[in-house]
Amino acid sequence: MGGPMICAEGLGMRFDLGIEKGFSLKQGFVDLLDPARRGRGRRSEFWALRDVAFRVDSGEVVGLVGGNGAGKSTLLKLVAGVYKPSGGQLRVCGSVCPMIELGAGFDPELTARENIFLNGAVMGYSRDFLLERFDEIVAFSGLRDFLEVPVKNFSSGMTARLAFSVATVVEPEILIVDEILAVGDLAFQAKSEEKMVSMIRGGTTVLYVSHSLESIRKLCGRALWLDHGRLRLSGPSAEVCEAYRAAQSGEAEL
Repeated sequence: MGGPMICAEGLGMRFDLGIEKGFSLKQGFVDLLDPARRGRGRRSEFWALRDVAFRVDSGEVVGLVGGNGAGKSTLLKLVAGVYKPSGGQLRVCGSVCPMIELGAGFDPELTARENIFLNGAVMGYSRDFLLERFDEIVAFSGLRDFLEVPVKNFSSGMTARLAFSVATVVEPEILIVDEILAVGDLAFQAKSEEKMVSMIRGGTTVLYVSHSLESIRKLCGRALWLDHGRLRLSGPSAEVCEAYRAAQSGEAEL
């Protein structure tokens, strides 16, 4: 195992939930009719992450578990560079391939063929590189018969398959994955998992989010449990998953 590829110290991410607005006749009228609304819409803050510290070494596969709103996706977006932290430090070393919200960068009016080049360009791939790897992308997606069809006519599974195929055409140093192994039909899910395992064996460092504890146990050597924006537990994936499962079961019984 090499040195750290991702290192966070006291990491925090704050969002403003409201925007301070000046007085308006409309707002005054609404507040008059509904006194409970008075004061709403003022600036308030929400810490999606607070004082989180961890490191991911080169070649390590680390899973993230936690309930909805725990801060998992926010953490991935910080590592991917989508957000800048509100506090603490975050160091990321190496090229990053973020597989978050697959297909979000597609233009629905363009065809699958056109979106391969558009999405590839967004990810930093050159046109020559995409031309060279075009057949490989299409073959992996299984969508050769739909290349000239606008993506707006695709199912969500087809769109995710195309996006996954573009995203994984190269093997980055750091792979950020958010529930992508559930895309497409069962055959494509198996192919996606096989591709990810291949990247892991090739030494790619992976930060992986999934609600499937079985998937975390199977793919990850270590796991982080986020709870309401704070790191509750870090350790071997089997131990963290079991602690998280037990906590969830206990809450369900209440």
